Amino acid sequence: MSFLSALDRRHTVASEGFNRWLIPPAALAVHLCIGQAYATSVYKNSLVAHFDVSQTAIGIIFSIAIVMLGLSAAVAGTWVETNGPRKAMFVSACFWATGFLVGALGIGTKQLWLVYLGYGVLGGIGLGIGYISPVSTLIKWFPDRPGLATGLAIMGFGGGALVAGPASRQLMSYYDSGYDPSNAKSIADGHALVLLFVTLGLVYFVIMMFGVFNIRVPRDGWRPDGFDPAEVAAKPLVTTASVSAANAIKTPSFWLLWVVLFCNVTAGIGILEQASPMIQDFFRDGDASTVGVSAAAGFVGLLSLFNMGGRFAWSSTSDIVGRKRIYMLYLGVGIVLYVLLASVGDSATWLFVLLAGFIISFYGGGFATAPAYLRDLFGTFQVGAIHGRLLTAWSAAGVAGPLIINGFLDAQGEPGSLTSSAYRPALFTMVGVLAVGFVANLLIRPVAEKFHEKSAPAEPTAEAVPQSKEAKA
Repeated sequence: MSFLSALDRRHTVASEGFNRWLIPPAALAVHLCIGQAYATSVYKNSLVAHFDVSQTAIGIIFSIAIVMLGLSAAVAGTWVETNGPRKAMFVSACFWATGFLVGALGIGTKQLWLVYLGYGVLGGIGLGIGYISPVSTLIKWFPDRPGLATGLAIMGFGGGALVAGPASRQLMSYYDSGYDPSNAKSIADGHALVLLFVTLGLVYFVIMMFGVFNIRVPRDGWRPDGFDPAEVAAKPLVTTASVSAANAIKTPSFWLLWVVLFCNVTAGIGILEQASPMIQDFFRDGDASTVGVSAAAGFVGLLSLFNMGGRFAWSSTSDIVGRKRIYMLYLGVGIVLYVLLASVGDSATWLFVLLAGFIISFYGGGFATAPAYLRDLFGTFQVGAIHGRLLTAWSAAGVAGPLIINGFLDAQGEPGSLTSSAYRPALFTMVGVLAVGFVANLLIRPVAEKFHEKSAPAEPTAEAVPQSKEAKA
């Protein structure tokens, strides 16, 4: 069997006795690698100095990557479903690694457009395909706990920066003796940046290959021991029918969920993008802040923990309370937290950190719960492709969130001189954004029968599918 044929879906069907708990680590291997996207701020200042351009010019790299994530996930979603997770994860690894290598070439030749093309466009395509590639497989392996399964994998994306950030700093200090990883203002030279990108590209490719060769899909008709599909189907909004990706985007429920995800992400990403200067500005005394640069960096790391933990904890909770109710928590309690952050967030550092942390946990939880919500509404038939289309909401929010925050802050004064009052208009705007999402979530209804596939396999019922005796649940 050739290497390329080994990537085909037919060669990834699990044998009897395969342990389904081996699937989350395979998915996690991919998501931890592409989660590096959240760590771009580590070398942002070094890129600014190397290319002698503005912060905005370098920030565009991340924006391009997020836009391409949404577009590639939407366009390639059906292809991912057709060809299976192994081939999709391999393609993702190739694009992700190539993006770093092309970016390294751009840094070495001082051609910023090559970094846009590499990390932004090619890397962004790898992000999108890699993000959705294990989702439908996880849901099919864990029909009894889809929120927990997708939370385990997508948690890796939120936590990728926790590994990539410190690792990137240490690599830059290794490649450039003049770089101090403990100093947030330290700048690495161009040679170190080139070697950093090459190293990350090669290492991430190897790690992602672990996921590629360990991913499996269940046999037709398989279900875990003790699982009764009838119990799941009895829950509100959970369908036993199948809806194609083409039909899903024709339903009101899809677009209402698009609005829900857009609002949740817009509110969260606004804080993430501004986290370090925000905590310093909230506790500014004259020209100086009572929160130092190192403490602000620690706050960013803590937010990553809340982001990662929220993806697993809240998504797992949704298996118990239901997807609609958990989004009511994200959006409804999020409104209260934003009001408190704007009004009393500057009264104590611990209060600010706690409020921001829970907001970011809801941000992460919204991402991890979305695939399970889609499964409830549209079935497992083409849930990966539908998820890809839904992620365009992330692309839109990745532009809208920072624009809202930065637009208000630019009108308030110069960076380094702002106080908590400068943030209040933006924070209260986010309250309105979350309110729109809350109403949209309330309006989500079961998908009408006219959108159901007549020839596609429906979700199994307890009577139709014999219980698996060999699967290790």
